[in-house]
Amino acid sequence: MIAIVDYNMGNLASVQNAFAKLGKNTVVESDPTKFKNYDKLVLPGVGAFGDAMEHLKERDMIEAIKEFAASGKPILGICLGMQLLFQSSEEFGSNEGLGLIKGRVVAFDTAKFSEPLKVPHMGWNRMFTKEHPLFAGLDEEHYLYFVHSFHAVCDNQQDIIGTTNYGYDFTSAVACANVMGIQPHPEKSHKNGLKILENFINL
Repeated sequence: MIAIVDYNMGNLASVQNAFAKLGKNTVVESDPTKFKNYDKLVLPGVGAFGDAMEHLKERDMIEAIKEFAASGKPILGICLGMQLLFQSSEEFGSNEGLGLIKGRVVAFDTAKFSEPLKVPHMGWNRMFTKEHPLFAGLDEEHYLYFVHSFHAVCDNQQDIIGTTNYGYDFTSAVACANVMGIQPHPEKSHKNGLKILENFINL
C-alpha cells in the first residue's frame, strides 16, 4: 500500500487520482505513527519550503519520514516534496530540509540565463534522464509539466537522474538508493507522468 503524506501543503487529490487511473488505491495519511505500516511513501507539495518544513514539524512527521527512509522502503518526493528531501533551501532565508539527499535548493539565477525567460518556470519542458527504474519504458528525453521558482543543486553528481534546461541545465530528478524525487508534476504530465508513477508502483 502507498501512502500520500498529508501535511496541508498541496493538492493531494490530484496525486491520488493519478494513482487511481493506474488502478492503484492509495491512502492520504496524516498520522506519522502509521507511516511504517505502508510499503511506499509519496511526499507531494506546493508552496514555500520553510512553510512546508514547519508543517511537517508541527505534525511530528520529520522523524517519521526519516525513519521510513532508513527502513529502505521507496519514497518519492514530487515538486516541493522533492526539494524537501535536500539538506537546505535559500527560499525566504535559510531553511533546513529533511537531509535525505545531500545538497541544497536555490533560486533560478536569471543572470545566467542564455535568453530572457520568466520565473517561475511554468509549463511543459523536456527532461533528459539517466537509466533508472523510475523511467523504465520512457525515452531518454520526454516532456513533463513544471511549476517552480527554485531548483535543487546536488552535492553528489551520481544522485542526479534527470536534468532539464530552463535558461541553463538544472537538476529535475534525483535518486539516492530508495529516496527519489522529481521536480515536475507527474499527475499533470499525462501519459509520461503516469508512466513514472506506474514505475514507482512497480519498484
